[in-house]
Amino acid sequence: MSAEVARSRSREFVQALAAELSKLWSLPAVWLTLGGSLIVNLILAAAFVSAGLQGLTGTPYVLDIGLASISYIQAGFIILGIVASCSEYTGGQIRTTLTAIPRRSLQLVAAHLALTIVVIPAAIITAASGVLFAAIALGNASASMELGSTVRMLAGATGYLGSTTLISASCGVLLRRTLPAAIALLGYYFIAGPLLREQTTQARYLPDTAGFAMWFPQPEDASALSAAQGAFVLVAWTLAAFAISLAVYRSRDA
Repeated sequence: MSAEVARSRSREFVQALAAELSKLWSLPAVWLTLGGSLIVNLILAAAFVSAGLQGLTGTPYVLDIGLASISYIQAGFIILGIVASCSEYTGGQIRTTLTAIPRRSLQLVAAHLALTIVVIPAAIITAASGVLFAAIALGNASASMELGSTVRMLAGATGYLGSTTLISASCGVLLRRTLPAAIALLGYYFIAGPLLREQTTQARYLPDTAGFAMWFPQPEDASALSAAQGAFVLVAWTLAAFAISLAVYRSRDA
């Protein structure tokens, strides 16, 4: 009997995951956001490359220049997470979803996993596009790249964008409305977070600063987190945001 129950729950989860992937695939805003982020990333990469060729950034390093735009295009991934979760509440679609998948825990886990499946390849392509553009444009003018450093920094940037998207999705579940969630998160990542970094070293444990260490470590700064420590802190923030959103989600009527 227990084996049959396990198979039934496994089948239910697979069906829920397929439904969530289908919903993401059918949302034009998802693809417009990802496409727009990629285009803006290349535009910013071109601007940073131009500055590097003019000597405005010192010795041009491909990784530093190619990934410099991550701090800006993270806005697109923040919006992606918000749109993915808040779209459920447009026109009362959440009621249809909960009718089809009454187990809320299963539905929210499936929704976040579906978002992860979509966002990780998109983050890899976006981060790698900036580095590739910088490598081609700078050519021999740049300092040499090490394969190990390249892989680590691309993985860090990908993990940061993915985790930021999931945190944004959890906040979207809590607020349920796109505009308030976007204002709150963009205000934090682009205004409050940078201000806090300047005011206190404890800001290194906040999600944006900890994630920054994953793809742009600062070993010369004794107070800064290492890439591994930053990843641990950011994963903890991601799990905490999901746990809170799940607890609130399960307590609501819809």
